Amino acid sequence: MRIVSGIQPTGNLHLGNYLGAIRNWVSMQDDAAASGGPKDRQCLYFLADLHAISQPHVPADLANATREMTAALVACGIDAVGGGGLGRAILFNQAQVPQHAELQWLLNGTARMGWLNRMTQWKDKAGKNAEGSSVALFTYPVLQAADVLLYQATHVPVGEDQKQHLELARDIAQKFNNDFAPEDKPVFTLPQPIIPGEAARIMSLRDGSAKMSKSDPSDMSRINLTDDADTIMSKVKKAKSDADALPSEKPGLEGRPEATNLVGIYAAMAGTSVDAVLSDFGGKGFGAFKPALGTLLVEKLGPINTRFLELRADRPALDAILRDGAARARALATPTLNAAYDALGLVRG
Repeated sequence: MRIVSGIQPTGNLHLGNYLGAIRNWVSMQDDAAASGGPKDRQCLYFLADLHAISQPHVPADLANATREMTAALVACGIDAVGGGGLGRAILFNQAQVPQHAELQWLLNGTARMGWLNRMTQWKDKAGKNAEGSSVALFTYPVLQAADVLLYQATHVPVGEDQKQHLELARDIAQKFNNDFAPEDKPVFTLPQPIIPGEAARIMSLRDGSAKMSKSDPSDMSRINLTDDADTIMSKVKKAKSDADALPSEKPGLEGRPEATNLVGIYAAMAGTSVDAVLSDFGGKGFGAFKPALGTLLVEKLGPINTRFLELRADRPALDAILRDGAARARALATPTLNAAYDALGLVRG
């Protein structure tokens, strides 16, 4: 079993990233160790800096964000060791593994314009300016396919918004295998999705109907993993809610998106169910619930914040983590890339 997943280094991680992806990454990494180690399950996690250049960006900001996100991931519990050590996960950035870009070009011959035109994220990101968007934005899903097919990934954690892209990766892999590989010796493994559970969908603190996002212009809409205790408490207390008391049972949250979000955050952070939270706080108003939620968040996120600040100040350590992770990733990627070149009849001397 080999799990591959990535995240764009476009800004600080927030609570939605942590509960929706990063905490699952840590769990999968820990499960791998418990199941017998890397021989039975490998976890590769990457910072998608090649994806980041599909949109306008400031080069210095991207470099800083890549290192900063590395610090945040390690602070959250990703066990990636630099300096020649072997952690339970392989953490790297795409730019140090050129096989990603090479395989994308090879797969461009198999991907079809019609497939890419149907990608809903392309339509959303390009909007009315499709003609002015970069080619990289249009072919973004082919690079995503390369990201996972390169490592013979068996499983890929995806949210609902990325499920279409994984289906495209499977289509590309299947067509490539059918067109260029013997039936009994396919070049690529067709990866299966791992869909996060219900608690993974964390909404904005300012609008319970909108997903918590790094791109929201209001910093009050999200809990950043870099926020200190005072900032967390302030954001929770100012989070949008309503005047009614919390219900004692889950059906009472219907039609109350902000209340649903705050209760869901509490349940996810406490490792319990929404019903259990409502059993404790049913009949109480947000004047009582918000301080309790803020205290819980400070307790759980405080150690992450402390570790992050230590790591962010140690650039050599961060560079060593990415460098060592990239070396391990390149070793795993090379056989698949070579097989793809051979299947296509490309002579490389």
